[in-house]
Amino acid sequence: MLRRELIPPLFLLLVPLCLLLGLSLGSQSWSWLWQSDTGQTVLWHIRLPRVLMAFLLGAVLAWAGVLIQGVVRNPLADPGIIGVAGGAAVGAALFLALLPTASAELQTLFAFAGAWLALWLVLKLGLSGSAMHAMSFLILAGIAVNVMASALIGLLSYLASDSSLRQITFWLLGSLGNANWYWVSVLAAILLAALCYWPQRLRQLDALLLGDTEARSMGIEVAQLQQRTVVWVALMVSVAVSASGIIGFIGLVSPHIARLLTGASHRRVLPLAVLIGGCLMVLADTLARLLIAPAELPIGIVTSLLGAPVFIALLLREKRRLSW
Repeated sequence: MLRRELIPPLFLLLVPLCLLLGLSLGSQSWSWLWQSDTGQTVLWHIRLPRVLMAFLLGAVLAWAGVLIQGVVRNPLADPGIIGVAGGAAVGAALFLALLPTASAELQTLFAFAGAWLALWLVLKLGLSGSAMHAMSFLILAGIAVNVMASALIGLLSYLASDSSLRQITFWLLGSLGNANWYWVSVLAAILLAALCYWPQRLRQLDALLLGDTEARSMGIEVAQLQQRTVVWVALMVSVAVSASGIIGFIGLVSPHIARLLTGASHRRVLPLAVLIGGCLMVLADTLARLLIAPAELPIGIVTSLLGAPVFIALLLREKRRLSW
């Protein structure tokens, strides 16, 4: 059986293979990409930033998934549970309903503002009560905000014109069609900032898995750690949703797969989950471009079709484990 410490390096070797696969597969042949001037333009200015953005996006969502699952002590928690993705979706839907001809950059600003407005509301509702039950209230507040966001999106969709409704629907299903070097740099910057901040704090998340009382006995400021973690998750999810729309299951499934392969320690789970999330997103985007080529499926549909069966299998496994 493969030793646990060898698994992350093995996945690290798989990353360039996934990137190469994403670059080489598409509606046009590999030879056309290399042998024609138009192909070279498509390869370096369209497909390369898209593949890199897909990997970085999956890595960001997986990182957010590790953090939220660690702080709520639930391996089946999703980064969208705190309501940030729903808030971003409302912001984008509001933009598309009211200003369908405005620039895409303004849409991103609306989505980002919606995400952080939702976070403010969740924190106001969820962290104003007893510190002992803070995360439970936070999750309930996130669920409430998500429900409210769904209702507002439904209202905006009902009032929108046919063209705006199509745009709203496509955006809510997720797409990497607007991939560019700007988003590659933004997502890379988020990952770099997280890489500077989190490695020395992962042991605190490990202690949090033992319970709030045990973590406090080790000198950890539990409430402060929880709030900072939630803010980091919100930052990552808001940027990811602003870049590509809502993409499900990557942030939920990747950490769980990593945990099955390496154990519960966040120092082993986090790097592996990031690699798995990035590779899964590249493979999902490749399938989105291939399945109905030359047209393109929304990537959120592909991640849901791939992620839902995996999640059901993980859920059944968790149920069997708890029944022993």
